Amino acid sequence: MKYRLLALAALFAVTACGSTDPGPAASAAPAKLTVWIMDGSVTQELLKQFETDYEAAHKGVDLDIQIQAWDGIGERVTAALASTDAPDVIEVGNTQVAQYSASGGVRDLTGKIADLRGEDWIPGLAEPGKIDGKQYGVPWYAANRVVVYNKDLWAKAGIEAPPKTRDEWLEVTASLNKGGDQGIYLTGQTWYALAGFIWDEGGDLAVKEGDRWKGALDTPQALAGMEFYRRLQALGKGPKDADEANPPQHEVFAQGRVGQIIAVPGIAARVLEVEPGMKGKMGFFPIPGKSADKPGAVFTGGSDLIIPEASKNHDAAYEVVKALAGEKFQTELAKAMSFVPNRASLAGVLSGDEGTAAMAAGAANGKATPNTPNWAAVEATSIIKQYMTAVLTGNDAAAEARKVSESITTTLNSGS
Repeated sequence: MKYRLLALAALFAVTACGSTDPGPAASAAPAKLTVWIMDGSVTQELLKQFETDYEAAHKGVDLDIQIQAWDGIGERVTAALASTDAPDVIEVGNTQVAQYSASGGVRDLTGKIADLRGEDWIPGLAEPGKIDGKQYGVPWYAANRVVVYNKDLWAKAGIEAPPKTRDEWLEVTASLNKGGDQGIYLTGQTWYALAGFIWDEGGDLAVKEGDRWKGALDTPQALAGMEFYRRLQALGKGPKDADEANPPQHEVFAQGRVGQIIAVPGIAARVLEVEPGMKGKMGFFPIPGKSADKPGAVFTGGSDLIIPEASKNHDAAYEVVKALAGEKFQTELAKAMSFVPNRASLAGVLSGDEGTAAMAAGAANGKATPNTPNWAAVEATSIIKQYMTAVLTGNDAAAEARKVSESITTTLNSGS
């Protein structure tokens, strides 16, 4: 496999897509199909096996699977869709489909829904890929973040059970900070975690007033969420000016000196790629809420697969999508990454899995980002990340929140 590192609704029923096996080879298969997969979505081992199996079943097809970093992906996908030499298949965050399809550069796959067994798709995962009645994104998987912890470090600190409230969480985390160990590795720009804390406080990232959107990070509730983030982040040594990919938090956690991280359960597979000795040493629990009766709010998202109009191999690209979204690969992906597969018929695939159980409990308080095509543009500007860094490095939180809210307002209403 050719790897090049180029640099996630509260619906937790599971649904489906695709055929069980890669289909027969196309009669005029292209020499090469370029597939963009996001960093952290699949283990290298599973992608390699998919490539080998697919190429064996599709003589003449050469899959060029390229791993993409999330940082800056919006600009790269937008540029690719507008180019004359686009990748053939692209994995995108489900909140991004609306923006990309609005450009006219994404192929309409409405006519393929029946072939993909779309009647079995999770509605909450399928709907973001459906714009104005047309299906542009094929649901690939669903996931939300949990707390992944190092069992050895917790035992050494005498912690017998995961915390149930945010206050307990702070106490536990502080107690893990000893002897060179970090209570938590939380970077300054893990904005999905911040969103959950804001939702817990009753705030939001943006709100709709009539026909217009308004940034809401300057509300008292949002500021309270940012303050909790600041307190938690200070209990570790995570960089204040980077996100969880810089450096990759699974690599930091694999070193065995970090008490916990906030991530999708599937990150455990990435940790084991770096340090097999961590096998059996990772535990999982839902992000704690303000009170013990309800877990913390989480962003419930996932990924879709799209085919650019600029691809020169539409039919062959569809066959790749069909295989990736089909029963066989969905089962393997769910087991490898603890993701929720895309079909209800696969609901039992992960029964008994600790990470998935924690994820399911958290999904009961799942939320979504503002439902507007322009939200992807907000993500692309990294203005929320910049706001977080400014606050964490000592700037006045209220003043910074006003500035970022004004910017979000402008971005969300552009073109309206």
